[in-house]
Amino acid sequence: MKRETVFDLIGIGFGPSNLSLAVRLAEEAGTANLAHCFVERQAEFGWHRGMLLDDCRMQISFLKDLVTQRDPTSRFTFINYLFERGRLNEFVNLKNFYPTRVEFHDYLNWVADAFEECVHYSQTVTAIEPILEAGASGEIAALRVLSQDGEGREWQRVTRALSVGIGGAARVPEAFAALGPHNVIHSSGYLNSIERVVGKPDGGTKRVAVIGAGQSAVEVFSDLARRFTHVDASLVIRSGALKPADDTPFVNEIFSPAYTDVVYSQSEDARRALIERFRDTNYAVVDRPLIEQIYEMLYLQTVTDDARHRLLANTAIEGAVRTANGQIELTMHDRLTGHARAERFDALVLATGYRRDTHLALLEGLAPHLGDALATPSVGRDYRLATPAHFKPRIYLQGCCEDSHGLSDTLLSVLAMRSDEIVASLAQRAADRHAGGQPADTKKNGVSGGRVAFAL
Repeated sequence: MKRETVFDLIGIGFGPSNLSLAVRLAEEAGTANLAHCFVERQAEFGWHRGMLLDDCRMQISFLKDLVTQRDPTSRFTFINYLFERGRLNEFVNLKNFYPTRVEFHDYLNWVADAFEECVHYSQTVTAIEPILEAGASGEIAALRVLSQDGEGREWQRVTRALSVGIGGAARVPEAFAALGPHNVIHSSGYLNSIERVVGKPDGGTKRVAVIGAGQSAVEVFSDLARRFTHVDASLVIRSGALKPADDTPFVNEIFSPAYTDVVYSQSEDARRALIERFRDTNYAVVDRPLIEQIYEMLYLQTVTDDARHRLLANTAIEGAVRTANGQIELTMHDRLTGHARAERFDALVLATGYRRDTHLALLEGLAPHLGDALATPSVGRDYRLATPAHFKPRIYLQGCCEDSHGLSDTLLSVLAMRSDEIVASLAQRAADRHAGGQPADTKKNGVSGGRVAFAL
């Protein structure tokens, strides 16, 4: 009989969601002894590194950090980060609630540094397998998480609960999927690839098309125009104009953690209608100052009679093919006139958003034991996937519950309270196990801190 260490929780991914959860586990006295770890495929902490443009700011207040809305006295607040970095007074003098994205990333990295001992970087989860309870009960008692590190070594860990926080995957529309990655990049990898794609100024003028009408698309368009003198950039959008994000105070209340209860309590149809009503707070919209900046840039081109950069509004892309010389030819349809035309570009940047369904492939190995839980996912208010009675492990989903929990689910706005709710759910499970004669904090075979020997 083989004995393995059982974790109370394994987090898959170590982005802001599971980072906030790590903080909550460390600060909650009732769960500090729960054995937990996180598995992250990146070699170090990183959050949207491909879009850490120097002059781009956060779109939410610094007070919506990992902890403040739950506990403003925590040592992991953004304010304490500034204090420890020696920049608090200078930040106050900025009179700005919106730090740069680069600085907020540094804050997240500062928090992540405190949890290095419980994070396994450079490991990709390859499978999750069910572990049957000893005997003939048919119950799934735990899960085995298989991963592979950068050197090809295989790792196995057993857990009673999972927290899936792997973020979104780049969404590549079908029209572009067959082009390959040579000179087509998604905005998520913009900074990592753009210089390779457009080359140096002495290589001649490059024509780049940016596809998308949201914040990322316009930030990329602005960066191309500002930094690359040899690039002629075109921003291609289906809508008639760039639309400003509605961030007025009353509308902004939909991102309050308390609003999650409002959304969750609705019927499925009412939720859909509610989310659709407020989509223009988060999707295909741009901060007003950036819109004004782009408008001024395009206007000044008319003054100097040097129209290098373009906004192609009301434009639908009907086809994309690679030419013999490696360029990309786009067939574009004017939605107002009905006219179609073809143009060639040296590179494309796809600011086409993210898919939020990658957790389904991750959990695919459990499908035979979950019934309809993956085919038609149902998620509890505590973000726990509804599973059959014989399936005992808990699976918490973070960042992929917009349909049930609202628009804030994919954003930073609810991290502090979401981690609080998940930890409360874990604590209740631990208390129930303890009451049933299975203490949460045991010591067997020299292993302590909530880990127990598990017979396999």
